Amino acid sequence: MRVRDLPLADDVVAHYEAAGITELYPPQAAAVDAGITRGRNVVVAVPTASGKTFVAELAMLTAGGPALYIVPLRALAREKYETFSALPGVDVGISTGDLDSAEELGSYNVVVATAEKVDSAIRSGASWVDDLACVVVDEVHLLGSKGRGPTLEVTMATLGRRAPDVQVVALSATVDNPDEIADWLGAELVRSRWRPVDLRTGVYAEGRVDFDDGSTLAVTVDGDAEDADTAATVELVRGAIDDGGQCLAFVRSRREAEALATRLAEERVGTAEALAEEVREAGQADTGRRLADCVGEGVAFHHAGLRAEHRALVENAFRDRELKCICATPTLAAGVNVPARRVVIRDQQRYTGSGMEWLPVLEVHQMCGRAGRPHLDPYGEAVLVAADEAERDELTDRYVGAEPEAVESQLADREALRTHVLAIVASGFADSQAGVLDLLDATFYAHDRPEESLAGLVESVVADLVEWEMLAADGGGNGDGPLAATPLGEAVSRQYVAPRTGARVVEGVEAMRELETVTGLTALEVICDTPDMHGTYLGNRERATMYQYARRHAAELTTEMGATDRFERWLEAVKTARILLEWADGASTEELVEAYRIGPGDLESRVERAQWLLGAAAAVADVVGEDGAAFREIRAQLGADVSDE
Repeated sequence: MRVRDLPLADDVVAHYEAAGITELYPPQAAAVDAGITRGRNVVVAVPTASGKTFVAELAMLTAGGPALYIVPLRALAREKYETFSALPGVDVGISTGDLDSAEELGSYNVVVATAEKVDSAIRSGASWVDDLACVVVDEVHLLGSKGRGPTLEVTMATLGRRAPDVQVVALSATVDNPDEIADWLGAELVRSRWRPVDLRTGVYAEGRVDFDDGSTLAVTVDGDAEDADTAATVELVRGAIDDGGQCLAFVRSRREAEALATRLAEERVGTAEALAEEVREAGQADTGRRLADCVGEGVAFHHAGLRAEHRALVENAFRDRELKCICATPTLAAGVNVPARRVVIRDQQRYTGSGMEWLPVLEVHQMCGRAGRPHLDPYGEAVLVAADEAERDELTDRYVGAEPEAVESQLADREALRTHVLAIVASGFADSQAGVLDLLDATFYAHDRPEESLAGLVESVVADLVEWEMLAADGGGNGDGPLAATPLGEAVSRQYVAPRTGARVVEGVEAMRELETVTGLTALEVICDTPDMHGTYLGNRERATMYQYARRHAAELTTEMGATDRFERWLEAVKTARILLEWADGASTEELVEAYRIGPGDLESRVERAQWLLGAAAAVADVVGEDGAAFREIRAQLGADVSDE
């Protein structure tokens, strides 16, 4: 099937042909046959690099009205924004932050946004949502994610109410049950394992990689190496680079990613001095200097502790082939487009807080799927590193020969359901428990588990919301009488914070009345002690220091040290509040990174999140008749961008 045979404008066809896209890949042609250009709902479950973005563009360009492209990650949003902006005659908007306005997006042909931002727009009644002709959901398999899944499926359910005739296109990795997702969305399913570049996957052990196509690869590794897994990884990376390719190496932690990159930099696998200077100019914290030193030798590390600007520099330079290798944590495989000739997965387990656990098959397959760059590589290779022959067999059975897990709804999580029940009522989608259940009946959970009613859990979370004075209900929320959001509930939902965050803020502002001294630390302790603030790791050596700090400042804190049953979590919140206070008082990124063992990216994300939560807390304080000045004052101090100057 040719591009020029599709129902596209001449300038769009010329755009694709100028980029070398003249013939459709088989999955793309199957999507056209399924009705992607005729307004049909379609689920496309195909491997990485099989042309899903082109399928999305076809749907949006032929929908006959505004389109929405939903992404799970900000970095992916920026990438797609730039891709779609290159399309002739297409005006693209982007919305990912907590502070940008969702109401200003109605003038665009295509809007790229995170699911959370779309959910927020629906809650606030943004009028452009009603006019949508097409919605594309990227990475729809993240319905199974504990963090993002519930928001995504409730957003899809409420979108169905706001724009019932909208075309829905869902893009998925290869999962076990795409047919169930398609059935839920009333969509045609395009399912394929076709890839534009052949991929072979294997396991290394004891000097040899055994691939799934029956071939082998000899790898010479120093038998006396102290860390045999790392030594094998270094040789596998060097082999790909020596053969003219690039490599991605995945390890379990930030520290391991930096250590492996430093080791590879010593091997002098490449050079990128101009890029190293850009990295230095983007930030001079110790992490940035270490990154620049590695980049100068053609290698980079990538993890959430890096500043966003550093991560973008690394990703773009790798796509432009300025870098030979990226050593990364698994998060790099979650959507950002950075393909390589070879992918090496040294670590297949990670620490989860209670112990080491195997990575999900889907996650490993997504890493493997990054191997093979279309139009650049004749093939792609993915190699898992094993300690010995016995582990080779285990990894082969667990990952190479295994099917990915099925996508399962996470909507029954109590915290998530509480948030969405409040939003459903506050947004006017329902005015009774029966109405709430009717909307939730359109979720993937209800489709996936028709025998498991949410009625009991909904009744329980409604009772919580009534107790916290966010919902008003006849009979205290125990029956099916009328439900309505209180002014507090409306404010909590509109500010897009979790109900438990709203309850903690109310508790905090009430406690402030009893304090003789209310300071910026007071306000920061309140918002940092909420489920919406990212936790900050508290090491064993820091506990005593932070305990003493909390004791010295007890008169400024809303929590009595001996009166909380969440002492460890609260002490982590105090650490986060202390870091933010010192930032507001003028401490540099470099000073805070060194003093508190956090990455520049961690500081960046916490400052941004604190600005959002402080604004929300001030709004909640106003609604309950308390003074929100302390939240506003420290928020103003936090207003500067995070930098290393």
